[in-house]
Amino acid sequence: MKTGYKDRAASARAVPDRIAARDRTRWLAAVAADGGRATTATGLLLLDSVAAIGFAGGLAGAIVAVPQGMVAVLPWAALAATSGVARGLFAMLSARTGAAEAERAKIGLRRRVVGAALHRDPASAITTGAFMSAVVDEVEALDGYVARFLPARKAGAIAPLLILAATAVASPIAACILVTTLIPFVVAMILAGGAAADQSRRQFVALARLTSHFADRVRALPIILAFRGEERETKEIGRAAEDLATRTMRVLRVAFLSSGSLEFFAALSVALVAVYCGFNLLHLLPFSVPEQLDIGGAFFVLALAPEFYAPMRRLAAAYHDKQAAETAADRLAILPVVHAAAAVPIPAGLVDIVFDRVTIRYPGEARPAVSDVSFAAPAGRIVALLGPSGSGKSSLLHLLLGLAPLGGGTVRVAGVPLAPGGSLAALASWAGQHPLIVAGTIRDTLTLAHPAATAWEIDEVVRRAGLAPMLRARPGGLDGPIDARGGGLSGGERRRIALARALLKPAPILMLDEPTAHLDSEAESALIATLAVACRGRTTLIATHSERLAAIADHIIRLGDAA
Repeated sequence: MKTGYKDRAASARAVPDRIAARDRTRWLAAVAADGGRATTATGLLLLDSVAAIGFAGGLAGAIVAVPQGMVAVLPWAALAATSGVARGLFAMLSARTGAAEAERAKIGLRRRVVGAALHRDPASAITTGAFMSAVVDEVEALDGYVARFLPARKAGAIAPLLILAATAVASPIAACILVTTLIPFVVAMILAGGAAADQSRRQFVALARLTSHFADRVRALPIILAFRGEERETKEIGRAAEDLATRTMRVLRVAFLSSGSLEFFAALSVALVAVYCGFNLLHLLPFSVPEQLDIGGAFFVLALAPEFYAPMRRLAAAYHDKQAAETAADRLAILPVVHAAAAVPIPAGLVDIVFDRVTIRYPGEARPAVSDVSFAAPAGRIVALLGPSGSGKSSLLHLLLGLAPLGGGTVRVAGVPLAPGGSLAALASWAGQHPLIVAGTIRDTLTLAHPAATAWEIDEVVRRAGLAPMLRARPGGLDGPIDARGGGLSGGERRRIALARALLKPAPILMLDEPTAHLDSEAESALIATLAVACRGRTTLIATHSERLAAIADHIIRLGDAA
């Protein structure tokens, strides 16, 4: 008998969904804790409710004091005005505090996502676009959860009780009406939340899928254009965008209906309190009650009635933020947890690096990238790691930056062992195989390594890297505009820019990964001559397969065949 694909897919999804449901609250609590647990913002919202009681008291007292003249009215009017100003101040401070706590939480989470992207398993199905979507959209979805929902949830559990207690002092019957009408209000909130949750989750997943897909296609744009696939990809992105628009409209329809139902019950409860107060004052109630309101008590109760539902309205308005955060948590929680790399203390002067029987094995790989490698890089000398592609040259450099796992052996820097996952980023300058160019100017790209560099320091590294002739011929020189792809620059020019950026950082270690790869013979010779001068005075590790480049090194370490 043939089993349906949808049944198998649903079964495969069931376990992860249960795991996510069980751990989601704990995961979100941990993220929120990075921002400060929202206690300050909650306290400010509670003070807003206290100020609302003061405003109602001032309003009621001023109305009662009108027949006694302005002198009697002024203290009550001052109380109402002060309470009103305080409410605005508390609301503003609560919003700012919540936003600051959310920002701290997002910064911490983005560091985790970037760490997971740098350390991801090569066999992982998570694409670069998915990581981009995670670090932008999905992390941003937690903003409202920390900034608005958490303070509103905590305040919503306490503030109505404060309002109810103040109301009961003036009118126990009005307080009973508020409690009674609270039941359908809560039922409406539960039904609205349940109806909106699924639609909101589907809409967020569609947004994440569209963002990830679009980011991946932008990265692959040259290939898509080369194979004339732009029309097909445009249609696919268009279908994903239409699906997102449809799901967004469904969310908006549910949100409109739920908001309308909540407002109806809130208005109904306030109207019932108003009718009771009016009939009580006029002695027209069709039944007897154990209280008789005066004008002051009636106005006090009427002013507080809407405030009883204000915290719950605030919570209902922020409920969508909770749904978005839960959906984002389901997607973010599957990313591997990467702890911050342990930094090596920065010693004074030059440093030496010793590899002692080092093994590097990436997760999921049958064979190690590097096995039982030992050599030393003396302080201030140039060491070339020579070998074919796949022999582990880049992995050894990545190990020093905390980007490759130390599976065995020891690395010592200035005599200090490098801890597993440790990084020499604070001690090292780096130029990789694919130089990063930032959109802006060449100066912006250079100062990425050392933002505080002086004009003299920049001019010096430009000279040492051999960039001066290119800059003289380029309009604008250092301040000439450049795009993120380095448009208008040759491969050799991009590599010289990367070299100049690495030299600009005042670090005792310099690491270069295939600096002359894919260059023609003339460009390679020119860059080798530049490197021979530029690398002096630092402990330099150069990963290369070029014998010509290795010839400038003080020591050559020959690695074996590709792993």
